[in-house]
Amino acid sequence: MKYIAKQDAFLLLEDGSLFKGQAVGKIGTTGGELCFNTGMTGYQEIYTDPSYTGQLIVQTVAHIGNYGVHVTETESSSVKFAGLVCGTFADVYSRTVSEGSLQQYLEKAGIVGISGLDTRQIVRHIRSKGAMNAVISSEMSDQEQLQAYLRSVPSMSNLELSSQVSTPHAYTVGSETASWRVAVLDLGVKESIIKNLVARGVQCRVFPAKTTFEQMQAWQPDGYFISNGPGDPAAMDYAVETVQAILASGKPLFGICLGHQILARACGISTYKMHHGHRGLNHPVKNLRTGRTEITSQNHGFAVNKADLLANAEVELTHLNLNDDTVEGLALLHKPAFSVQYHPESSPGPHDSTYLFDDFVALIANNAVLA
Repeated sequence: MKYIAKQDAFLLLEDGSLFKGQAVGKIGTTGGELCFNTGMTGYQEIYTDPSYTGQLIVQTVAHIGNYGVHVTETESSSVKFAGLVCGTFADVYSRTVSEGSLQQYLEKAGIVGISGLDTRQIVRHIRSKGAMNAVISSEMSDQEQLQAYLRSVPSMSNLELSSQVSTPHAYTVGSETASWRVAVLDLGVKESIIKNLVARGVQCRVFPAKTTFEQMQAWQPDGYFISNGPGDPAAMDYAVETVQAILASGKPLFGICLGHQILARACGISTYKMHHGHRGLNHPVKNLRTGRTEITSQNHGFAVNKADLLANAEVELTHLNLNDDTVEGLALLHKPAFSVQYHPESSPGPHDSTYLFDDFVALIANNAVLA
């Protein structure tokens, strides 16, 4: 195979750090919040996760693209992240079932990326200095031009993004003869979450992010699910008000990731922007009720305030991150509602936490008996 030299590309961070590498994906310029993901597999699922909207992903694994892409390995209908930073970018792929290369996939999706960088160095920098905005360009090399572009990139703090990635119209997934009906508030829901619910005898009706409680209630669901998604929960009073109305109804509620943060805020518990967030497939979480530790899949840059939670007599801390002691789960003591910060659907990731979907269905069934 004849070697073809790749075009130069540049990564400029908000603090002035500049890195030079080779272009991958589309030739162009892109910006967003720079974050890192520690997962060794599942890049296509990561790129299509709506929670990554507006973010540049540094992938710490040594090789990206080495197994190609496949139509089934997606979490939404399109690529959602803003740009890619990686070490070695594979020009060839190993799986015979793959439908094309990652380069073709990124080009088609219009994603700008940079390869050939020491991602360990960049991750150490983020861990030290904190998450910050950055710009990737394979069409500009002048640092002043890059800085001018970077100044136009919005901060993730106080940024509302869920309404941009949510479904525009309600739709139904699952059998009409399903045992239970769950209204899903789509703040950027992953398809594998819905698949996990449907596999447990649930019919899901997925509603746009700004749907009111009254509009969802008209469908007469047995329970409510509040999804993951991008952006700052502090900018989402509309979702907080909806969750407060659900809690007042007494119907079972389950939240994941952003849904967990929204539930906390609905209970008067604050959230905050983390120093550099949790993203990957290998984060240890302790279930405080069982004493067991789970290895979890995570993707979040905001978290629930632990001090606020512990001061709230109506809420129980159920899960704790063993790396940094942050809140990973909560449950209301007098209402059928609970949530976790991590991703029990685990796509990609380990499957230690799928029991939470069983717990939600059991909560719905128990509530129906008591009603």
